Formats: sequence, structure tokens, C-alpha cells
Amino acid sequence: MPAKHPPIAVVGLGALFPGSTDANGMWRDIVAGKDQLTEIPKAHWLIDDFYDPDPKAPDKTYARRGGFIPEVAFDPLEHGMPPNVIPATDTSQLLGLIVAKQLLEDVTHGNFPDAMRERTSVIIGITSAQELLVEMGSRLQRPIWVRALREHGLPEDEVNKVCDRISGSYTPWQENTFPGLLGNVVAGRIANRLNLGGTNCVVDAACASAFGALAMAVQELHLGSSDLVITGGVETFNDIFMFMCFSKTTALSFSGDCRPFDAKSDGTMLGEGIGLIGLRRLEDAERDGNPIYAVIKGIGSSSDGRAKSIYAPVSAGQAKALRRAYEVSGFGPESVELVEAHGTGTKAGDAAEFGGLQTVFGESPRAQHDTQWCALGSIKSQIGHTKAAAGAAGLIKAALALHNKVLPPTIKVDTPNPALKIGETAFYLNTAAKPWVRDNSHPRRASVSSFGFGGSNFHITMEEYVGKAKRATRMRTMTSELVATSAETPAALIQALDTVLTDLKAGASLSGVAQAAAVTFDPKADCRLAVVASSVEDLEKQIGLAKPKVDGPAFDLPGGPTYGRGAKNAGTIAFLFPGQGSQSVGMGRDLAMAFDPARQAWDDHAHLTFGEGAEKEPLHRVVFPPSVFTDEARAAQAARLTATEWVQPALGIASIAVLRMLRHLGVDGDVFGGHSFGEVAALHAAGAIDSTSLLKIARRRGELMRDAATTSGAMWAIALGKKTVAELQSQIREPVVIANRNSKKQVVIAGPTEAVDEAAATLKAQGFKGTRLPVATAFHSSVVAGSVEPFAQFLKNQPITVPTKPAYANTTAQRYTGGEDGIRANLASQIASPVRFSEEIETMYADGVRTFVEVGPGAVLTGLVKDTLLDQPHLAIATDRRGANGAASFLQAIGTLVAHGFEVKLEKLFEGTRVEARKEAPKPHAIMLSGANYAKPYPPKEGSAGLPKPNPPRRAEAVVTAPAVMSNHAPQEESSLKSNTQD
Repeated sequence: MPAKHPPIAVVGLGALFPGSTDANGMWRDIVAGKDQLTEIPKAHWLIDDFYDPDPKAPDKTYARRGGFIPEVAFDPLEHGMPPNVIPATDTSQLLGLIVAKQLLEDVTHGNFPDAMRERTSVIIGITSAQELLVEMGSRLQRPIWVRALREHGLPEDEVNKVCDRISGSYTPWQENTFPGLLGNVVAGRIANRLNLGGTNCVVDAACASAFGALAMAVQELHLGSSDLVITGGVETFNDIFMFMCFSKTTALSFSGDCRPFDAKSDGTMLGEGIGLIGLRRLEDAERDGNPIYAVIKGIGSSSDGRAKSIYAPVSAGQAKALRRAYEVSGFGPESVELVEAHGTGTKAGDAAEFGGLQTVFGESPRAQHDTQWCALGSIKSQIGHTKAAAGAAGLIKAALALHNKVLPPTIKVDTPNPALKIGETAFYLNTAAKPWVRDNSHPRRASVSSFGFGGSNFHITMEEYVGKAKRATRMRTMTSELVATSAETPAALIQALDTVLTDLKAGASLSGVAQAAAVTFDPKADCRLAVVASSVEDLEKQIGLAKPKVDGPAFDLPGGPTYGRGAKNAGTIAFLFPGQGSQSVGMGRDLAMAFDPARQAWDDHAHLTFGEGAEKEPLHRVVFPPSVFTDEARAAQAARLTATEWVQPALGIASIAVLRMLRHLGVDGDVFGGHSFGEVAALHAAGAIDSTSLLKIARRRGELMRDAATTSGAMWAIALGKKTVAELQSQIREPVVIANRNSKKQVVIAGPTEAVDEAAATLKAQGFKGTRLPVATAFHSSVVAGSVEPFAQFLKNQPITVPTKPAYANTTAQRYTGGEDGIRANLASQIASPVRFSEEIETMYADGVRTFVEVGPGAVLTGLVKDTLLDQPHLAIATDRRGANGAASFLQAIGTLVAHGFEVKLEKLFEGTRVEARKEAPKPHAIMLSGANYAKPYPPKEGSAGLPKPNPPRRAEAVVTAPAVMSNHAPQEESSLKSNTQD
């Protein structure tokens, strides 16, 4: 169905939320699943003053935690604001100005034509009054204080002293107070200070305010009234007043956590934050070269109508908004694979919302034959309910998910609410980030909901941008970075490392340092150091470990720096591909999320489905399945992936992803080999089989082996120790065979389960040590021999050619020969023949190979190479380590290569991604702001008739140090500037 409105491009993002000060940091926190909820900061209010676990205690709250934005520097000179205005201005206006400037820089990168500036509007979601209104209203309660003190019997002079002391804890009234406490001036100050000429106003739809504003912003663009709209939500109202509002409706969590859709959910958590989104008509953004994050396709809104109460959520009303969104979007919910829910974590709210979602998604034709195609989540589990900014936080999360092609997690879901019966619906709760794999039948699509008190309902539909114009750079969320440095002498290398340390101290980010090092690294330099670090502190530590050692020989500290000197390793490179047993659920996840070439390998084959009926799935759904919540369910997912018909193509695509990433960096093998199934992947890498045929061959190979295994089979890895293969051979009898000669230290026996278990027991009694392998059957034995002939027949019709580079065979331990028919015959017979891997490695070594790179999941083959070649000079490198972050493991492998002098295009590690910005020190006249309103400290007046020393203000305290004379950074705001103090 065609869309009813022109698409709207998301062309810029600005964010200030708990734990992060920009959109890049926000996305990093989302993907990492960080919990940003903390105890109430003292700058906001003191827990001892207002906390009581009894929700009925008058004027007390049972909550003591929430989500709070970090302090940021506000430069009044830069924004043309007199310093004395700051205490009389709600922090929402000041922080909104900071984020708006951040957003405009993202949209324009400093190129902001006057014509566009004149037609740029500011339409922002705000929840009515701001915190300063409460404070200034409180200051006006003096008559009540006076009356109470007089009735208590205090003398008149003491009454005035006490009241003066109380009022001195509040910001005084001044001519700037009125605009400073108005919610609409959040938008007005942005338009004023940034000189924007379009519409400026705010929208209040309670917790749906951001989407109320966004709906109006999109209408401005559709009507042609604006060319750029800054929209979203601003929310810094987290004082005790707001906590009291939510406490007395008992909407806050009693356990102190927000758990959307979880069985233990017991309320929401308050958060604060600012999320601003730049919107343009898509055709304008494409024409002008604006960076495009995502495309808004439709907006649906509704009211609940008459309901039980003004704040009770209504499923039918919410479903109405959903239907209206899809009616104008040009697509239905059957193609939506991510819903960012309102998801407050309240029992009633979550149940009502899920009911509305299921009503609409359940009407989709897809729901008649499919379940759990759509990830469901809520950012509130991480940052709390940011009220007016809640929709903006959800939209930024969804836009970045589409843009970065990652399905983000929702945390704190231990057991889905059983009443929802979520497993029977279109949805699953995604609890860990994973690559968003999709074929090219349609773009990735997501939806976002936001609902507010009073029955305000909004639903936004979005899709990824797939046009040919400028895409925004991807957000970099690497958990580690590779920092490679080089120099001609140890002394020069130490100097280069000191420069790195100096740069870090000056505020450089880890990714910024890594990118700069990648550009200057010289693999031909005599001294080369590679460090994979997880943080600035980790990098500093590792450099400290390396510096004393660089004057000596090359070294490789486990988990630490790798250092190489002189010419690169002699000999050629072999790429080795793993076989069954190296698989794990989620393999390749981190690499695919970090690098486009790796994820693209999954995308390119996402259209392939295997299996029949309910079992019919694309590979990525088996490798990256929906989150489950019991050990039994996790074991079932692992067992499915272990099945031969699934594990073989899954290992194939996981290995292809690593291969593509290596080649993207300019690293390739000279020769290729694999272990068991890995040999099929090796032939692909050598040019004999295309990637689609590889997966089809792998699937059929696995199916035939499964069908042939009519007898239960098992495999045991036996450690030889000081014993010999001959000694082991003498202890086993047919049908048990030596299936794999893996290394000089290990062989594997295989055969019918009962016979293998008996043989393993005999071998253990003879002093051998062994481990049963996690495989589906007994490969390379008589158990699967029945698959040899049908597989040979299948291969006759597969497009196999002579390799363009040498490939080695397990059965002969030699290079492939005999042309295409020889390859087919060897692949078929290999199924039931012993794998002579150790001999194959020795043959490669004799042929001049000195570097062995394992391309795919796990590090099994790397260990086998080392145990085969022992003390002979060689380099064995794994690109993945079980249990470690996959992207970090890959970087460690690349670091090892460059430290040993191999040429790698390190700069391509940063292609299309945005490194973290340098942390600039606040200017001397900057004021540090948090979500609490700024106030100068109140100087206590001691010694007043036995009166107690007053508590400090319940606000962030700082001293204004800016001079009275304003700089010319921005036009000065109108003010009489009668005084630069608040007294």
C-alpha cells in the first residue's frame, strides 16, 4: 500500500540523558545495556528529608532512585547571556540550548545557510511548568511562615530573621525570573539565541509531549511552512515535587527498578533528559546532502475518550493510534521488526500497552502463521521514565537501531510477565544487543510508542534510509580499540607512546587515539607495538607495561601488548576454517555489530531459508535467536544449532563474515585449509565455490549426515600426553575409529555411542585423558558413511570450479588436485574418512607457510597448530576467542599481524563510523549545570538567637565567575544588568 504523506528524514540528533552527553554516548550505553539509575543526587534533594518506605506517609516519597543527567558546562558568554540571568533561568532552558546547538552542528556541520536558518522552527515537548516555578512559588509563601511563627510565640524580630533565612534559600525574584520559569521559553530561548526564524512553541501532552511536538513538526514540513524543524522533548523536572506527584499515585517502583514487561515489574522510575531531533523533508535532505539517520513514514495519534480515570491507560485507544500510523505509512506491522514501547514498567500500563500492540499486530496476515518476529523493548529500563522527553529517547534509540543495523536490548527482564503470553504473539523481549540482519525485500522497519496522562496516544513508524544520498556516520560502540604505533628505534617508539599518553591527558578519546594511530602506523618500521585496550585507563596501563620492554626482543604478553621488531615473519599465510564443535549461539554477533562488511555477509544470505514447515528459518534466526529466559530454553537453542543440518551452514556464514572483514582490511591467505566441514569453507575462500553454494552444500551435507546417522554416535577428544597414536590404536576396536588426527597431542575417536563410551573408559584406564565433544553424531566414521554416496550425487549439480589459490584436503593432507570432479569426489569421501589435520599442517609448513590464521568462530584450530608445530618457528592467530568479545578478539588478531609486520589497512577499521569526540575542558567562566536548577550558595547567617544553622539549598551549587562584560560570541540578551549578584 502506498504511503499517504511524503517521508520525513531524521537529519540530526542531540541528546543529554543519564550517563551520556551526546547521541553517540547514549547509543553506546544502550548497546552495552548499562543501567544508569542511581540514588537521588544531593544536588536535587536529600533522601533523609523526604524518604519514607510507607507510600501513605504525608509529604514523603517511597522512592530514592532515578535517572539523572551528568553535569555539563554551560558557557554564558558563548550564548550571549548575562551571568546574573542564570540563577533566574530554569535549567531546562539552558540545557535545551546546549543540546540544540549540538543538534544543529550535527545537521549542518557549520554550513547553515541564512535561508534555512530563517525557516528553521523549534517545536518541543514540555510538561507544563518547570522546576523554577515551584521554587519561586515557594518563596512567596512568606505570609504562611510568618503566621506560623507568630502563632508559635516567637518575637517579631525573630520571626523576620527566620523568614529572611528561609527566603534566602530561594533564588530572589528579578526581571528575568518570569521568562526563566516559563516552559514555552525552552523553545523560545533556542530560537532566540541561535537566531532561528521559524515557528517556536512547546507542546504539552504529559509523558507523550515529545511526540505531540513531533506530530506538529511533521505537519509544518508537510505544509511547507518550515524547511528544518528542531523537535523532541526536554525534561529536567525531577525535584521532590515531581517525585511526590508520582509517589502519591503509587506509580513509582517499590523495588527501585524499572522492569518493563517483566513478571516482577512494580512501577516506573523517574528520569530526566533532553532529546532533540532534526527533521527535514526527505527530498530536501537528499538534495542538500544532509546526513540521514532514518526516515519517518507515519504518525498515528488518538485519545482514549471516556475512560475509568484520567490517567488510566486504555488498550483500545492506543490501538487506534497504531492503526492510524500504519494506515499512512505504506506498510503494515508484519514488516516491523522492532517496537520501542512506552514500557513504563507499571503493571497496568504494560498490560494495556501490550494489549493494544497485540490487537494491531495480531490482525496482520503474518500473525496467522508466524510468531516472535518483532523485538520489543523500552529504554526506560536503563534511564527511567523521562516524561516529556520519553518519546524522544525512544525515537533516538529506534533511529540509531535502524541506522546502525543493531537490535538493541532491554535490561532487567528476568522472566516475561506470564499474563502477556508473549511467546504466542508477534513479539519477543530482546535482552541482548544483536545484529539486525535483513534481506533486501524491504528496509529495516521500527515503530515507537508514547502515551501520556489524559489519554494522549502516539505511535511513530520509521524505516532505515536506503537511498543513495548521504547517510550519517555510524555510531561507534566498540568495547575495545586497537592502538598501533611504530618507529624506527625503541627510543622513537617510546617518544611516540608518550605522545599518545599526552594526547589522552588532553582529553582525546580512546577511539580518537586509535584512529589517529591507524593513519600513521608503518608496518615496515623496525619497531611495532599493538595494544587492544578497553578504556583510556587500560591503554595507559598497557603502554606502561610495554615501554620498559621495547628496547629488548619481540614479545606477546597474553591479553596485553604485542611487540615486533625487524622484518615481518617469513613465509606465506594460511587461512584455516573451523568445523563442528566451534559453534555457539550468538557467534559472530559482536563483529557483525561493529563492522559493516561482517554484517553484510549475513544480510547477503538472509534470503536463504532452510527446513520445512515451522522449522523453516533463515540462518541468522538460528544463530541469533530471540532471547529466552530459562536454562532449558537456552539448552534447546544450543541443541538446535548443534544439529548437523544447522551447524554446518551456520559455521559457513560465520566464517564468511570473518573472511570478508579480513579482506576488507587487505589481509588474505596464500593457501587455504579447514577442519572437517571447514574444508568446504576453505574451498570457498580459495575460489572454488561461491558463498551461496557454500551454504547450500553445507545444509545438504548436514541433512545427509543427520539422516545417515541411524545409530547414535559420539566423539571423544583424547589427549595423548606421553603416549603414542599406536598405543591408542591398540586399545580400540571397530566400529570405533580414529576420526581426527588433530595434533601431536590430540586425536579424536568416533563411532556408535555405546562403543565409543566403552573405548573411552578403556583408554582412561590406560592413562589417557579425554573429553566428550559437543557434536550431534560421530563424524568421519561408519555412523555417517551412508551419506557419502548421496552427497556425491548432490555435488554433481553444484557449481564447483578449480580453486584460484591452493586449497588442502583433510583426507590426503595434500593440496587439492584432479580438477572439479576430484574436488567433488574428495568432499564426498571426506565425510566418512579420517581427518589428517596434523599432517595437513605439517605439509603446509613444508610448503613454506609460517603464519596460520583461524577464520571463524573459536580458537580450536589455533591450538591444534601450536600443538602440531611445537617449537618450530611459526605464528598461529585466532580471530575469535570463546567467551570474549568477538570484535575485541578480531582486533587482537589484527594487532598481532601488524606487530609482526604484515600490511593491514588499519584506517578501514574506522570507515563510515564516528569516533568519540575529544573531551574539552570547561572554559574558566563556564558554569556546571545538572538537571537541578543552578543557584549560588546561600551564605548562612550564624548566631541568630539560638536559631539552627540552615541546611544548604537542595540545588546544584556553583559560583558564577563570568565577568559582567559580555563577549561578542553571541548577541547579548536584553537585560538591565542592574546587578551581577542575586542579593
